[in-house]
Amino acid sequence: MKNHIARALLICAGLLASYPAIAQNTDTALVPLPSLDDFTKGEDGWAVGLGLGVEYETAYEGSDEFGFEIQPAGAVQWRSGDNIFYFAGEAFGWRGRRDDVWLFEALLGFEEGREEGDSDEGYLDGLGSQEEGFEAVFQARRAFSTDWRYWLVGRVVTGGDGNLGLFGIGRRFGDQTDGSGSEINLVAVFHDSEYANKGFGINDAQSAASGLDAISLSGGLRSIGVDYSFRYYVRENWQIYGEALFEYYSSEVQKSPIARSDYEAEVGIGFIYVF
Repeated sequence: MKNHIARALLICAGLLASYPAIAQNTDTALVPLPSLDDFTKGEDGWAVGLGLGVEYETAYEGSDEFGFEIQPAGAVQWRSGDNIFYFAGEAFGWRGRRDDVWLFEALLGFEEGREEGDSDEGYLDGLGSQEEGFEAVFQARRAFSTDWRYWLVGRVVTGGDGNLGLFGIGRRFGDQTDGSGSEINLVAVFHDSEYANKGFGINDAQSAASGLDAISLSGGLRSIGVDYSFRYYVRENWQIYGEALFEYYSSEVQKSPIARSDYEAEVGIGFIYVF
């Protein structure tokens, strides 16, 4: 039943993306990409967008259990020329556009970790809970032209438990300059051994407590993924947004007993009111 609901959400997202926005905004976003929210309407100063979304996703990395989660949406932003500083949920960040074809971003966010109770079926029992903490994210995108039709993207995530890197290529659909429309990215994800074992490693003590085979992973390719984002104005100040993500794990990750599925998936949709 849950899988049917997830497919329905994806179909709804596709139908919305296939129609023009009900109310087109003529403002210019810092970068016209729907995956990057910009509530400033092209003006310097403060901007606020608040909303709510629902996500259907895997319970934890490698899980074959799915569930719904309600999430707040939006951000408080301050724009100065080609720079936006923002607070969004559990993250503080900055974005800056340079030479009209470069976008740089840096943020400090909160990582929730993993609890044994994240698995309703008890698949994480005996593995212990992972501590919550902060992680830093650095991103750069290089467009092939000033209309941001195609671009290259690179991202690094680092914190107290290793490092993760993402590299890929993206394409934008539509000609809007207000940040609405849709986009798709194809990416390859890499992790070092510390980050890999945080999510999928099992040491001897955890093996004895859980009954799962011990495993230690090395760094390298983590997964190949694709994500799709859309954002549209349904009224002058109302946005509808959504995202669908699919990540296929590498053969080494699939060997871990924690990876009960060879993929991770997520779909979400929500509304934001822009003040």
